[in-house]
Amino acid sequence: MWSERYETLTSYEKGEFRRISNYLLSHTYMVRYEYQPSAQMTLPNSDYQMASRIFPLLQEYFSVTGWQLEKDDNYGIMFLFNLYDHNRLRIDRFTTLFLYTCRLVYEEEREQANSFHTVRTDTQTIVEKMRMLGLLEKGKTTQKERIDAQRTLAHYNIIQKMESSAWNSEGNQILILPSILSIVSNRGINDMMAELEEMRTEDLSSSERNEEDAR
Repeated sequence: MWSERYETLTSYEKGEFRRISNYLLSHTYMVRYEYQPSAQMTLPNSDYQMASRIFPLLQEYFSVTGWQLEKDDNYGIMFLFNLYDHNRLRIDRFTTLFLYTCRLVYEEEREQANSFHTVRTDTQTIVEKMRMLGLLEKGKTTQKERIDAQRTLAHYNIIQKMESSAWNSEGNQILILPSILSIVSNRGINDMMAELEEMRTEDLSSSERNEEDAR
């Protein structure tokens, strides 16, 4: 049983087990490499290294509580999901569209991605692509929408801000992390594009109805 294996850990390892378990429950995703703004370089994530060491124990522990912990060492991703489809995060429409657009950018640039499987971009590039796809209402977005969307995705280790300063209302340099692949798979891209087109069509129809009502 997992509890018996847990007792074989050192006091330090037990503390790390508790800390990392709580981290995964809060952030869902963990990546093997993180960009360190202070060093201006990507370095190994010590939490991922520890989690990999005790991965079988973590996986067994979470399975007892109705969660499944998965690890992809090819892309350096660890993620947690609920077996009963509970505890789902509800995100607003703009954040959803921002996430989808990040996935499209990742797919377009992944062949040029570095050995850490990250894609470098910036807020303005993402927003401009959303505009080109017709995903922005009246072609505009607010500073609050952009910052809130990026903060949410960064919290779950889907993107990472490259600056050490606070999120900038004018935009930031960001890394799209390989964890985005587990949210929308390669096979899911066509479905995602169809969904984006449906959203765009609904927006156009709504806008046309509003114009007719105003006449």
